[in-house]
Amino acid sequence: MTTGWRYRTLSIGGVAGLAAVAVLIANHAIPQYLFTTYIPFFKNLEATVMEGRYLRQVLLLSVTITVGALIPMYKPRPRRILDTVLLTQKRVLVSGLALATLGFFQWSHRLPRATLVMFTGVLIVVLPPWFVAIRRPPNESQNRTILMGDDVSQMRSIRGSIDGELVGYLCPTAALPVEDPRQVIADGGTVDGLEDLNYLGGLSRVEDALVNQDVDTAVLAFKDTDRGEFFGILDACYEHGVATKVHRDYADSLLTADTEVGPLVNVQVEPWDWQDYVLKRGFDLLFAGTALLALSPVILCIVAAIKLEGEGPVLFSQKRTYLFGETFTVYKFRTLKPKKGGEVGTTIEEDRHTPLGQFLRTTHLDEIPQLWSILVGDMSVVGPRPAQTELEGEFETAEPKWRQRWFVKPGLTGLAQINDMMSTEPAEKFRYDLQYIRNQSLWLDVKIVIRQVFKVFIDVAGLFSDD
Repeated sequence: MTTGWRYRTLSIGGVAGLAAVAVLIANHAIPQYLFTTYIPFFKNLEATVMEGRYLRQVLLLSVTITVGALIPMYKPRPRRILDTVLLTQKRVLVSGLALATLGFFQWSHRLPRATLVMFTGVLIVVLPPWFVAIRRPPNESQNRTILMGDDVSQMRSIRGSIDGELVGYLCPTAALPVEDPRQVIADGGTVDGLEDLNYLGGLSRVEDALVNQDVDTAVLAFKDTDRGEFFGILDACYEHGVATKVHRDYADSLLTADTEVGPLVNVQVEPWDWQDYVLKRGFDLLFAGTALLALSPVILCIVAAIKLEGEGPVLFSQKRTYLFGETFTVYKFRTLKPKKGGEVGTTIEEDRHTPLGQFLRTTHLDEIPQLWSILVGDMSVVGPRPAQTELEGEFETAEPKWRQRWFVKPGLTGLAQINDMMSTEPAEKFRYDLQYIRNQSLWLDVKIVIRQVFKVFIDVAGLFSDD
């Protein structure tokens, strides 16, 4: 398939060119006459043929807005043909609505109504085939596949399950079971079980191999899905629109579709549709921004109270793991007396408690600084709670599939939290997190937030009733 910058150039250039052609077609006198005379529902529109500077300004405006509206289509990624067509048409409608909005507000360079309707109709017809054509989605006989990993025995065992044309393999020379790894490079493959395949280099050459070999699918065979190298390979494949697969027997640490059959399963690097991401991000910004603004007096009071208590700094920070095993810093208001050597674990010594800290934890006000993490995009309002980086190993021991949580942004609250599942029960917590990932929607996020707010209200009410 067409990948990388070649795809981006073709997609952006094609959209700009076809948008310009659509304006010129819609502005021609003959289509204007036919459209406003014979098409039902549009006979009342006035035929308007633009000329000179007016036409040039409308042309520039239409191309600019259309190119901007189609941004989600410029990143090469695997999609079914029907998904490509529907998403392209949705984005064309977005561009048409944007241009109609300018017309509604009497923008000086607006498109005449008849021209706008014809322009949108032409693009709905011609743009989807363009994106399908430049993607060249593979079929069973054209699928070009590459094998990548650091486990040669696993590569041998799964190569028989690969459909399509296997163009070669990538593997670190240190992992090759030969006396002189240079022989592999010189002879094109001398490893038993892989001798008929081209050795394309080490894993550092992944991007060159994906582009130069015109790869459609990458099959991964790693001993350990470590945070750096393995997820770097996943990211490179995602950026170049290359589908990634693993053998079902080695998929415990990866997010895959439950409905898939066969020995090889697709890795869901992006488990949600782009519409879900847009709605979710909009909800995050609205919630975090509104909450920070509304709670600003409370924040000032908390900062002053912690300072007056004098038991430590205002903020507590800790490294947490999130997308693809990377780390970021989580901030909370300090609720405990400082501990030498850092704070690791889920248990708290009794002598470190303070009255103010107990109040902040019970009312969940200590979590307020994480609203900033949501605004900057490190977290979401709803999602799997980010785990302490130092404890990830323990959680993975208790739940082998724990790393499947890494494929989505962590949250301030989540399905596990409203069901009272804590990090002390990683297996149960993981099951709730995976259920959320599989079923995420804006409405589910809203319901979880409402449930969480209700739980906070109950906790606060209990605090005062105890007094």
